[in-house]
Amino acid sequence: MKKKQKSISYAKWGYIFILPFFLCYFIFSLIPLADTIRYSFFEYYRSGIKEIGPTFIGMENYGSLLESDMLKYGANTLILWVIGFIPQILIALLLAVWFTDIRLKIRGKQFFKVVIYLPNLIMASAFAMLFFTIFSTNGPINSILMSLGVIHEKIDFMGSTFGTRSLIGFMNFLMWFGNTTIMLMAAIMGISVDVFEAAEIDGCSGIRRFFSIILPLIRPILAYTLITAIIGGLQMFDVPQILTNGQGTPDRTSMTLIMFLNSHLKSKNYGMAGALSVYLFIVSGALCFVVYKMTNGNDEDGSKAAAKRRAKEEKRRRK
Repeated sequence: MKKKQKSISYAKWGYIFILPFFLCYFIFSLIPLADTIRYSFFEYYRSGIKEIGPTFIGMENYGSLLESDMLKYGANTLILWVIGFIPQILIALLLAVWFTDIRLKIRGKQFFKVVIYLPNLIMASAFAMLFFTIFSTNGPINSILMSLGVIHEKIDFMGSTFGTRSLIGFMNFLMWFGNTTIMLMAAIMGISVDVFEAAEIDGCSGIRRFFSIILPLIRPILAYTLITAIIGGLQMFDVPQILTNGQGTPDRTSMTLIMFLNSHLKSKNYGMAGALSVYLFIVSGALCFVVYKMTNGNDEDGSKAAAKRRAKEEKRRRK
């Protein structure tokens, strides 16, 4: 009788290889997250060299935040995000469709991709300092406009709410539209060429091709882009912090939620900082869930929506 060969299982090696990740996640992410939630229920701050607490106070930190200017700073964060993200997604979609359209036969695509992505490689702090210098009252923009006779007095770009918010939104747009363009290009290039060829044979126009084929089939990437943009928007800190010297000027109209959180951390008020972090966690989770359901629902890859559209097109042709 032949001896049965023992089966060798390599499953344990998979667990061994992923173990370092889970250890790092547990030590550097999960424990600090749990500790942040714990501190949010305590009065814990420093007054001079005296340390107050930690004293359990329940939900008082959460109530105090609602009575503070937190909602105003949340509105500021939303406005700054919209100013930067709306042109970002529109320009990125336009460029992605343009660069992936084989009918246009664009030359030097690789060069344009590199140029588009370059701003994403610049540190946000360096970007903010550059804009602070360029758009200051004694900066080159004012000098050029005055030498051309366009203006007769120097413009204080960062002295008005509109000017400061516009600069912050413009910087966020420049830093991230290249990354969004590359991702959307990858999504469009993943669509089968046969689908575009069939649409061209049927006489599908460019606009119809975009709304009926491209958008439904890249919905998973669009959902990912929106979710990461929302998380990034809620974490907006470095650009407005440097541009306004941490003051959110003028009149705190460019103060974001993370800048508000940073002010609590600087004053060693760990209880309030923990409560604000929990608020941010809940809001970001809720927004991401809503966006995911709106963009995908039960059709995660967009195939059902595309199939329905194709069925409707087929019925119209038969009629």
